[in-house]
Amino acid sequence: MTAHDPSDWMWNEACALIERATRMQRQFLKPGLPSAPTPNWEPPIDIFETDRAVHIVAALPGVQAEDLTVAIEGDEIVISGLRRLPPVPQDAVIHRLEIPYGRFERHIRLANARLELTRSELVSGCLTLRLMKRP
Repeated sequence: MTAHDPSDWMWNEACALIERATRMQRQFLKPGLPSAPTPNWEPPIDIFETDRAVHIVAALPGVQAEDLTVAIEGDEIVISGLRRLPPVPQDAVIHRLEIPYGRFERHIRLANARLELTRSELVSGCLTLRLMKRP
């Protein structure tokens, strides 16, 4: 098959849709309070790779640096933390609550286990990680 084969495209699209549906199911079908012991949602991520490094960007608007943890566990990098519900007046009626709050956790399997986390930066709601490739 060539790179432009329609069946390749359809397969890739189907896999992407299944992954998205699974992520949405985990995110929206596990209601809980911010103090719940299990994660309530997973942040979306982008992964880019160069010859020298792997770059991961996680969308975490509203998450404070002190509520965020990044750890390497075996062949995975784990991003976890807490997005707190903003102050809401006690007499307020909530009409819609689409933004996920509470504990979150995202496990990212690393294909190249010989990586070293050299940068972790939270700016404007985006966590940017740089993992340098070791020889």
